[in-house]
Amino acid sequence: MKSLGKKSLIILIAVLLLGSLATWWFTRSQGNGVAYRTAELKRGELLVSISATGTVEPEEVIDVGAQVAGRIVSFGTDTEGKTVDYGSLVEAGMVLARIDDSLYASDVAQTEAQLLSSKAGLQRTQADLSQAEQNWKRAKQLGPSEALAQTSYEGYESAYKIALAQVAVSEAAIKQAEAAVTRARRNLGYCTITSPVKGIIIDRRVNTGQTVVASLNAPSLFLLAKDLTRVQVWVAVNEADIGKIHPGQPVTFTVDAFPGETFRGEVGKIRLNASMTQNVVTYTVEITTENADGRLLPYLTANIQFQLQQLDNVLQAPNAALRWSPPAKEGAGEGGMKKGGMERGSKGPASAQVPVNGKGNGILWVVDENQKPRQVEVQTGASDGINTVVEGADLREGMPVVIGVRLPNSGSGKDEGANPFTPKMGRGKTGSGHK
Repeated sequence: MKSLGKKSLIILIAVLLLGSLATWWFTRSQGNGVAYRTAELKRGELLVSISATGTVEPEEVIDVGAQVAGRIVSFGTDTEGKTVDYGSLVEAGMVLARIDDSLYASDVAQTEAQLLSSKAGLQRTQADLSQAEQNWKRAKQLGPSEALAQTSYEGYESAYKIALAQVAVSEAAIKQAEAAVTRARRNLGYCTITSPVKGIIIDRRVNTGQTVVASLNAPSLFLLAKDLTRVQVWVAVNEADIGKIHPGQPVTFTVDAFPGETFRGEVGKIRLNASMTQNVVTYTVEITTENADGRLLPYLTANIQFQLQQLDNVLQAPNAALRWSPPAKEGAGEGGMKKGGMERGSKGPASAQVPVNGKGNGILWVVDENQKPRQVEVQTGASDGINTVVEGADLREGMPVVIGVRLPNSGSGKDEGANPFTPKMGRGKTGSGHK
C-alpha cells in the first residue's frame, strides 16, 4: 500500500510538471502573453484647424431708447398690423411705443403763449421807439437854445436810445420764446417712439403702464436688429493662437440647434482691445456668414474651426500610436527598445514637438513575426489633434501600428504593464506607460 501511494504521488508530480512545462511553452510561443492593439495607417485628407467657441450676433444692432420720462401708454403695430412684440418686423418711421404726453403738451401750450406775449411786447416797444424817434427829431431841429433847454435835449436823445434797446430786448425775447416752443414740441414728439431703420425686434424691454425715467442715460426700450440675413460670430481666441488668424480666413462652425449641419464663414475683423480673464489674454474675432434663410438665431453658441491648412493624399498615423511606447519590462532586454520606451515616455510624444519648419521626429511601433514590438523611426508633420502626417521609407498605407498593450493575468481583470495613473475602464484598454 505504501509503494502504491508513493507511485501515485510521483505520477501526480509528473503531471503537474508536464502541465507547467506546457503552460510555459504556450506562453513563450505567444510572445510572453502580451496582446497588442493596433490601428492601420491611412491615406487621405487632413485639415489642420484651431477650435474655439463663440456666439452668433446680429451684424448691426440698434438700442432704441427714450429721451423723455413718462408712462408707456401703448405700443405701435408692425408690418403685419400686429402689436409690436418680440420678432416683429418694422419699417423705418413706424411707431413702436407711445409715452404719456400730457405734461409735454402742456409745456408746448405754455411756451406758445409766452411766444405770443413776447411778440406783443415787441409791438409795444416798437410804438415807444416811434414816439421817441419823433421827439428826438424835433429836439435835433431846435437844438439846445432858449426854446429847448440842454437837459431836455439830452433827455430826448436818451429816450430814443432806450427805445431802440427795448426793441432789441423784445426781439431777443421772441427768439428765446421760439426756441422754447421748438424744444417743447420736440419733447412732445419724443413721446412717440419710432423705428430708426427697417429691421426686426430682438428684445422688448418695457410693458404697457411701465414708467421710464430718462436722466443721464436714455432707458432702453427695444433692441432692433437691422438685418438678420447677415450675422456675425464673435469668438474669443487665445493669444497663443491669434497670430495664426487673419481676415478672409475660411471658417466652419456648428450650432447645437442644428446638429450634424456645418455652416461656413470667414474672418472679418480682429479686435485689438484684448481682455484678460484669470490671467488668460484673449482677442475677439468677428466672423461674417450668410443667413439668408434666417435659421441662425441671435446668441446661439457656435463651435468654431479656423482652417489653417488642408493637406490632400497624405499618410496619417493615429496620435495614440505616436504616444505609445512599450512597458519597461518589455524593452529591458531589447537594447535600443528600452531607450525608446523609457526616455520617449518621459519626454512626451514626438508629434507634440514639431519644429518651426513643420517637421519633427517620431517613433511608431509594429509587431514583428515573433509577436515582439519593433520601433520604426518616422518624420512627423501637421496634426489635426487625432491623426498626424507621417513619412518614412518603411511606411505604407494599411500598415498596422501599435496603439496599446493588454497583458493577460490570472483572472483578476487588471492589465499589467499599463500606466497606473490611466483610468481603468475594463479589459482591453490601451496601455500607454511603463512600470
